[in-house]
Amino acid sequence: MNHHHTPIEVGKYRVSPLARELDGGTFSASVSIRSGRGSATHDRVSRFSTLFDNAPAALHYATEQALVWIGERHAPAGAAVAAHN
Repeated sequence: MNHHHTPIEVGKYRVSPLARELDGGTFSASVSIRSGRGSATHDRVSRFSTLFDNAPAALHYATEQALVWIGERHAPAGAAVAAHN
């Protein structure tokens, strides 16, 4: 069974997390990060290897990972270099 969280808008991005119940009762997480409109739409889908005990935890993780990715895309160019030094 799949569990969807209400998509959220973050700037120009639409974040849609998904939790999927696996055999054994654990949950996997994935997230779609969509931008653009019409024929210029770009959809990045990330699937995570971490397993979770419940759907809300998987959805939370997927959402947080999307927000980190979006934050890295909008960080000033020098900030990324400074953070790694």
